[in-house]
Amino acid sequence: MSATEKLFSVAGTATNADGTVKARFANDLVARIKILNKAGCTAINLVELPEPMTKLQALQYLQSIGITEGEAGYAVANKLAEKARVAKRGEVKVPAKAVSKGKSQPKVTAEQLVAAVKA
Repeated sequence: MSATEKLFSVAGTATNADGTVKARFANDLVARIKILNKAGCTAINLVELPEPMTKLQALQYLQSIGITEGEAGYAVANKLAEKARVAKRGEVKVPAKAVSKGKSQPKVTAEQLVAAVKA
């Protein structure tokens, strides 16, 4: 998890005034419901998370508690797939070198690892 990634204590779904369903995240349940009502949203389904979570973790939690039905389930699954793609893009791949028998391998230093991550 990056140091700048926000944590949320509330997550769920809501149907916009135009009929589209979106995944929603917040830190104050009551304030978020008031804002969504004022914007004309319906079918507001927000839950308090057991601990502060990133959007990816919150979406996984929503699926684990069974928010998988209808358009709300589709919105959660769609957003989860999007967040998983973004998280995967941040992974670092370091190519492995072939190991030859009988030769000792040089030690990798912390500086070399940091340089590989930054590359």
